[in-house]
Amino acid sequence: MRVDRGHLVLEDGIGVRQKIRFPRVGHGIRRLVIIGSDGIVSLAALRWLADQDAAFVMLDRDGSVLATTGPVRPSDARLRRAQSLAHHSGIALRIARELIRRKLIGQEKVAREKLCDSATADIIAQARVEVERAATIAAIRQYESQAASAYWSAWRDVPVIFPQRDIRRVPDHWRTFRTRKSPLTGSPRLAVNPVNAMLNYLYALLESESRLALAALGLDPGIGVLHVDTPSRDSFACDLMEPVRPAVDAYLFDWITRETLRREWFFEQRDGNCRLMGSFAVQLSKTTPMWGNAVAPIAEWVSRTLWSTLPKPARQIYPATRLTQSRRRQSRGLQSTDSTGLSAPRPPRVCCTCGTPIKRSRKSCSTCALAASRLGLIEAAKLGRIATHSPKAEVLRAATQRRHRAALKAWHSSRQPDWLNADVYRDKIQPRLSGVTVPTISSALGVSDPYATDIRAGRRIPHPRHWQELARLVGIPDLASK
Repeated sequence: MRVDRGHLVLEDGIGVRQKIRFPRVGHGIRRLVIIGSDGIVSLAALRWLADQDAAFVMLDRDGSVLATTGPVRPSDARLRRAQSLAHHSGIALRIARELIRRKLIGQEKVAREKLCDSATADIIAQARVEVERAATIAAIRQYESQAASAYWSAWRDVPVIFPQRDIRRVPDHWRTFRTRKSPLTGSPRLAVNPVNAMLNYLYALLESESRLALAALGLDPGIGVLHVDTPSRDSFACDLMEPVRPAVDAYLFDWITRETLRREWFFEQRDGNCRLMGSFAVQLSKTTPMWGNAVAPIAEWVSRTLWSTLPKPARQIYPATRLTQSRRRQSRGLQSTDSTGLSAPRPPRVCCTCGTPIKRSRKSCSTCALAASRLGLIEAAKLGRIATHSPKAEVLRAATQRRHRAALKAWHSSRQPDWLNADVYRDKIQPRLSGVTVPTISSALGVSDPYATDIRAGRRIPHPRHWQELARLVGIPDLASK
């Protein structure tokens, strides 16, 4: 990544290189996400992104955030001091309670509407009530942990769909969600199946957006209120992403239950760790703007809450809303918009049989659809043969045969008009039947629709007792007088 004659130049690829140039005006870049840890980034390129108010995010394929940089904003030291003293002022408890309350509301909604598990939803709802009453952050952590245990247990049997052609190459533990904890680490890290690997990667995107949001508001991503301080984690960014996690879960649930995953999108390391291929990680990275829009109002609420503990002039009420621009819209008399309403990018659709990419309006590629329709017709024929030999069908068939035999016995050829013979039927009546509907013929003669179709097409010649009724249908009842 470098700058050439004022343009940002990106080059990527192994063997066949791809090159893209972005001008300073009209580039449309808000986030530049780099997947992997190989390559060269120039300082001029980072300056180019900073001048354009665009963020730079570097992610590893295992779902960890390697680096994030965003637009440089002037920070208020008093706001960071309030953040550092949040546990002493008591505002940390209020922030932790609200963040976990919002998270449990989202988890309850996912459990009730997506997983259709009312029992689990009720457990989460009870935990939310306890969180609202909790007097310490330790108690909040305990109730959140109990809700999480019930929540992820409800995910255990969620199936994962792979193309039929890939089934033989897919391990058994890849076909269901199973558990959120990896047997390699005892935690969500180093996932061993595709769904948890996807979830870890989406959470990494959300974490990067949380870091950028806090930095844009002048807060320190490392000084948390809920997560304990550790040297290798931005605890406050992890706090901020908690309410948005259920939205990530819902998006992933819709993906794996409605779409087919390809085996080629994942690879398994020698220890069983499941990783994402680069091309598939790009597809997931397209959701970054959605998580940024979802976390923005929460970050501004946290900023306002910390700001409320500071002594300040009466005219200075709220800090700047750099993420949602809500105060600017209010000053202009405009109505605030829902920043979480950004539509999610649609997952790629592949054939459920062979895994070939297809259009969204289809379920199978043209080759597999032909084979599937053939098999469907064969199965339908089998079911049809079974249905026609059921006891109910035999009773109906016997009643129809008795009715036709009675009609044949009651009919005499002497009642047939002299002019109505086989030649007249073939030359005058049958050609005109094309203008009569099949249901009309079936109802008039008391025969089935398939038999009426054959009569109309000329494949069957009906019994002579039907000729006079068919002559009436085609409009020649007085043919004898002519």
